[in-house]
Amino acid sequence: MVTVKKLHPHFMAAIGDVDLTQPVSAAVFSEIEAAFNANAVLLFRDQPVTEAQQVAFSALFGSLIPTTNYHREGEKSRLRRELADVSNIDHKGQLLAADDDRRLHSQANQLWHTDASFKHVPARCSLLSAHEVPPSSGETEFADLRAAYDALREERKREIEGLVAEHSILRSREQMGFAGYNEAARAELPPVQQVLTRVHPGSGRKTLYLAAHASHIIGWPVEKGRRLIEALIAHATQPEFTYRHEWRVGDLIIWDNRCTMHRARPYEDLMHRRDMRRSTVSDEINTVEALGGTYASAL
Repeated sequence: MVTVKKLHPHFMAAIGDVDLTQPVSAAVFSEIEAAFNANAVLLFRDQPVTEAQQVAFSALFGSLIPTTNYHREGEKSRLRRELADVSNIDHKGQLLAADDDRRLHSQANQLWHTDASFKHVPARCSLLSAHEVPPSSGETEFADLRAAYDALREERKREIEGLVAEHSILRSREQMGFAGYNEAARAELPPVQQVLTRVHPGSGRKTLYLAAHASHIIGWPVEKGRRLIEALIAHATQPEFTYRHEWRVGDLIIWDNRCTMHRARPYEDLMHRRDMRRSTVSDEINTVEALGGTYASAL
């Protein structure tokens, strides 16, 4: 039987008595999945997983989203296609230069976001494993969007019910000054629509669905919609809804993109190595389509 230790009053738990370097049985996975649905973010310590082992465990949650070099042509990857390289090292093991496109692109990870909301079918969950960590900083923060929704005033809940936001990876990257997308990448990643609130299927709880990728509210003036999104993100990332994780080598964390946000914290990335590998599991349907496309935004 796996152990579950709560790390935050609202969400986040540490899972013990599991070895992810070995195949996970159906019975053990059932316990992990129940803890995942309840806590949204799970920490597994001392898990020196290989690429294949991380992919195998991730696949228990659903179909993996393969990585794509959206903004850089011809770059060699040091990882298999199912894993996103969120490190600061290149395929030769060297630190990325200050002006490297991949480094500049990844700085937007310091904004509060949920993975792949800019895809028509967004992400269900992500799994991040730590292979090298800097001597200080470089933490990851998580925000519980279910607890944040619960804490909204009833007037605000009524205001945002039924709203749809446009999401685009260009929106988050442009906020950090990155515009290095070629035309092929822009064509591959057109803006998509996602609901602003949803019912989390794992727990049945209502949740906000927010990200730095969210540009504006469909049917609203752009600036009015952006003010609402910014206000909701500020509300959801208050200290009572957030948890900061200090990484150790061998940590593996899985988070539920349907009801959480996260952000990377800066570190001396031109001096210290940080080798992190993320697998991302796709959801099954676009959030608007999941509701029969019945959500309609209003002025």
